[in-house]
Amino acid sequence: MSLPTVLEVIPGTPAEVSGLVAGDELVSVNGVIPNDVIEYQQLVDDVDPVFLLRRDGADIETVVVKDEGVPIGLRLGSSIFDRVQTCDNHCSFCFIYQLPPGMRQSLYLKDDDYRLSFLYGNFTTLTRFTELDLARVVEDRLGPLYVSIHATDPDIRADMLRNRRGATSLRWLEALLESNITVHGQIVLCPDINNGEVLERTLAEILTRFSGLTTLGIVPLGLSKYNTEPSLRVHTRQEADADLEIVHFWSERALKTVGRRIFQASDELYVTAGIDVPTTSVYEGFEQHENGIGMIRAFYDELDRLENGSSSSAPIVTGEWRSMPAAPAEGYRAERHPSHDPSAESGPLVVLTGAYGKSILEPVRTRLEGLANRKIRLLEVPNTFFGGNTAVAGLMVGEDIIDTINNDRGPVGAYVIPDVSLSGDMFIDDVALGDVAAAAQAPVVVAPATASGLLGAAR
Repeated sequence: MSLPTVLEVIPGTPAEVSGLVAGDELVSVNGVIPNDVIEYQQLVDDVDPVFLLRRDGADIETVVVKDEGVPIGLRLGSSIFDRVQTCDNHCSFCFIYQLPPGMRQSLYLKDDDYRLSFLYGNFTTLTRFTELDLARVVEDRLGPLYVSIHATDPDIRADMLRNRRGATSLRWLEALLESNITVHGQIVLCPDINNGEVLERTLAEILTRFSGLTTLGIVPLGLSKYNTEPSLRVHTRQEADADLEIVHFWSERALKTVGRRIFQASDELYVTAGIDVPTTSVYEGFEQHENGIGMIRAFYDELDRLENGSSSSAPIVTGEWRSMPAAPAEGYRAERHPSHDPSAESGPLVVLTGAYGKSILEPVRTRLEGLANRKIRLLEVPNTFFGGNTAVAGLMVGEDIIDTINNDRGPVGAYVIPDVSLSGDMFIDDVALGDVAAAAQAPVVVAPATASGLLGAAR
């Protein structure tokens, strides 16, 4: 078990007043060695918590004087202090198996940890879930959780996970729902494996057995050029259309039966089928926005509000890490260094995005230009790094962006990169944001992948 390190002490908080400093290692709080940031947060909410710290190799005991519930003012360097529960499944469709060799080690780590599901919205299969885990989730009310279902047929699910426990682990989902824990589900839809008739049976059984699910997202399989599974292929347009019909049918059935639609299809399926995305009400609060579900509709709704002069709001990110000041931001939530202010630059704003992003933005580009009072050019970044059907902006890599910028001959005042393609200052291929900026012939700006985020980059 590694000791969590204090990354930051917020000025003026009880932690600073009590002498805690960045670099301190946390040994225990009130005599308890916390296993994760969730347990830590519960301990430090008490009155005057007693910290045992390790500083320069020496242990120091400090009482932090504070009232109950008052924020202590620390940010830690990790969320899990003991050991991340790794995934023991071997799903053929797992994107980690489709990464090229030689990337940073952390990208190859498969987690199946309910704590990361709670904190960051990571999906868990529950194949390593235990009675002790259930007891803690229920006692501490650790919801929402995010569960990968894929199929309710035991044999099909076990085959998809390549784990015999896949046939029985949905009993934990049943137990969670019976305990009124909020759960969002997911199906990764693989043609010839769990789509079509299998999808129909899965949605029917979910409505009868797991109707307490808040939402169930149905997302299509993503394939890179490194896929080695001959049974895997992407949806055809006709298959996407047929699977959407199934989702729509059971969504309406759920609405009549339990008062919620529950079933929501990925934007990618609509784009593949060439069908417009549904209206706002279908997404029931955009609970799976980060899973690529409702992003198009949320973007268009936000654009409508901006044009009408209403206050702009976008769906919030999943997970509870924001409500725990000590939990570090991860992935695209991680802090990036400030980018260049393009407001004084002349020339159009050039938005770098994938094929799907371009198809979403092109129909509203002139509307965005009117709000920004500036020309906007959309520049598609072909994903040669991953290949396959990886056309989402979140999988754009620095290498491909640099190539695209170098080959760009159009007018440009500034390049805009969506924040979802970055983890801190790094792209997934270990190219730094600074390397992209150095290669560009104009300033590079990182912006949230929302209407207001894009417009903010233009001002």
